[in-house]
Amino acid sequence: MVRILAFYRSIKSKIAFYPTLFALSGLLFALLMMYLEKRGMSDYLVEHAPLFVVNSGDTALTILSACITGLISMMVFSFSMVMVLLNQAASDYSPRLLPGLISDYRHQIILGIYISSILYCIFVLFSIQPTGDKYQIPGFSVLLGILATVISIYAFIYFIHNISETIQITNIMEKIFNNASTRLNILLERETSMNWNFPDSHGWTAYSSDKSGYFQDFSGRDLLAFSKKNNTFLEVLPIKGTFVLKGTPVFRSKEKLSEEAVKELLENFHLSRKELVTSNYVLAFKQITEVVVKAMSPGINDPGTALNAIDYLSELIRLRMLKSDESFVSDSGQDYVKMRAVSFEELLYQINAALRKYCCGDIVVVQKLGYMYLALLKQKVLRPSYHDVLEKEAKRLLTDAKVAMTNEADLETLNLLAKKLPLQF
Repeated sequence: MVRILAFYRSIKSKIAFYPTLFALSGLLFALLMMYLEKRGMSDYLVEHAPLFVVNSGDTALTILSACITGLISMMVFSFSMVMVLLNQAASDYSPRLLPGLISDYRHQIILGIYISSILYCIFVLFSIQPTGDKYQIPGFSVLLGILATVISIYAFIYFIHNISETIQITNIMEKIFNNASTRLNILLERETSMNWNFPDSHGWTAYSSDKSGYFQDFSGRDLLAFSKKNNTFLEVLPIKGTFVLKGTPVFRSKEKLSEEAVKELLENFHLSRKELVTSNYVLAFKQITEVVVKAMSPGINDPGTALNAIDYLSELIRLRMLKSDESFVSDSGQDYVKMRAVSFEELLYQINAALRKYCCGDIVVVQKLGYMYLALLKQKVLRPSYHDVLEKEAKRLLTDAKVAMTNEADLETLNLLAKKLPLQF
């Protein structure tokens, strides 16, 4: 099951996914209309509703040719706009944002409307056959081709509107935040059913991966069924999003397993060559942090974007403070599978290390980060140690900022900020 879901996620993220589906639907609809035309549909409409039928063969050929030409031009322009969008996002923000932009279903659907309309018009054009001095005209099909072109024009107008909004960094970060917060809320709901009675895994037998890739996900239901079937407990060793080399241990079992059982279990682990926010919320922290770093680089120099990104980052950190560093798969009051996650301390250190490197010279951004830590220290946490981690990282930030700044007014601002946290540095 996990492989089917992984395959679906993989093809859905491709820019050609929806266009391919729409192209097939346009082709099938054209064949259906050709069949209905042979059954005398246009002749029936000529007698009862002549307004909906194109009678002139030359007119039909001219209209369909113009529609096909215009649709191809719009499609080429739209593809060019998508490429410009991806290039700008990679150069101005972060290359990690590209998978999320490519998988935007709205762009794919609009491109699919173009392609399906083009294929439909082409096949209808082929069905216009000369019979003596006249043409055998699929009149109603021609009218539908005109309507498909009109729909494509409106889709093109919506595409221009949507592409102008998608390129805005605020909307990009909003999408990243929504995906990550959705994933975190799902994990938080699962933690409410945990019993925290997993046995000590020291000394268990470890089993290695038979291939390399980013550890994306696994089927918790299948692992639970496997544990109960083999009367054992399992511990998943790699953290989601980490790169697993072939031969690296990926799980431990309380009971020794046969080669067939190990092979069966490894099939439930999804290793991929790319990372997705929908399956690994930690990637969202990386992406938003990279947006802040890129915005503070001398080539971009956009502190306003950095300040907005810090707001999204602070909300994600607040959600993460409600989650444990470990999670389990349980059934009937017993935890059978243990999973690891990036610890809160390690996650916050990785975020703060990048921000300290590139933001300590800007008092406005440092002040924003300081107030972020101040607000987070007042939030509810799962473990009291999370507050200690926040204070530690806040102190490191202000210490590095004090070294980087020489202006007396900036230093006084840092001192006031340290008193509010409160910190001694």
